[in-house]
Amino acid sequence: MELAVLRDPPPFRFGPITRHDLVRYAGASGDFNPLHYDDEFARSAGLAGVMAHGMFSAGLLGSFLVSWVEDRHVRRFRLRFRSPVWPGDTLQATGAVARTHRAEDGAVAELVLKLARQDGSEVVTATAEVECP
Repeated sequence: MELAVLRDPPPFRFGPITRHDLVRYAGASGDFNPLHYDDEFARSAGLAGVMAHGMFSAGLLGSFLVSWVEDRHVRRFRLRFRSPVWPGDTLQATGAVARTHRAEDGAVAELVLKLARQDGSEVVTATAEVECP
């Protein structure tokens, strides 16, 4: 039996990221850490200014994953945070199928994903496993 084909998706662009995006995410998540909305506080912590929530970036990459794999069951999604996202950043999500194989309980596709800013620097990298019909 042939494994179902999962094609590499086209890149997807998010942004530019705005302070409004950060405020909306803070309200939805309940994370009101002043690093994400108070420039003076962020500078006192050694940052250039406010930065996006790490899970905001993770959520962008997760939404890209779900739109790519559609109705396939996501078995695993592992993230690595590489660098902060700043207001004004434009981000691009990309993904590729690393391999497909048969597991005891069905066919699985192993995926690699990346969220990078406009200069190409990585923001979040990830791997995922999804079931293939």
